[in-house]
Amino acid sequence: MKTPCTAPSRARQRGFTSLEGLAAVTVLAITLSSVAPSFKQMRDRRHLEGAAAQLATDLRYARSLAVAQRAPVRLSMHTQGNNSCYVVHTGPVADCSCTSPGGAQCNANAQLLQSANFDATGPVRLAANSRSMLFDPDRGTVTPTGTVRLQVASGAALHQVVNIMGRVRACSPQGAMPGYPVC
Repeated sequence: MKTPCTAPSRARQRGFTSLEGLAAVTVLAITLSSVAPSFKQMRDRRHLEGAAAQLATDLRYARSLAVAQRAPVRLSMHTQGNNSCYVVHTGPVADCSCTSPGGAQCNANAQLLQSANFDATGPVRLAANSRSMLFDPDRGTVTPTGTVRLQVASGAALHQVVNIMGRVRACSPQGAMPGYPVC
């Protein structure tokens, strides 16, 4: 008996052709290029919110420490070129300053309590309308009141506003940062 004639079986092809691979890479590149700007904005926003939260914490710390230790505590802002910082300390304004790279120091008449640096290569910039704020140990009030502006390169900014009672509130200029009241 004869066996029926069958066509030779083909092995199944596995993998991708170079054209399919090129199409997949092109689609991936287009997708990533549309997502990259929003990722950078999200990262900048997180840096900005983190720096603003740290500043608010340090302002509250300065106020509570002044009252707890019954001694004046100061928050001083310093700028050197494109670098800026703030220092929480005791003593007069001139007794503490920022150092390069990223430190702070006080002379013998003052005590360094906390500091934060914002260097030119970092994502966040610091500016203030007052060089220094002094927290009163008896009432917890601050003299003078002030606004500290934190800003990223994209232009988004948050302000930390310190009122006469030494309380801190965050706001966004022109409502640019969702979730924060307008300044």
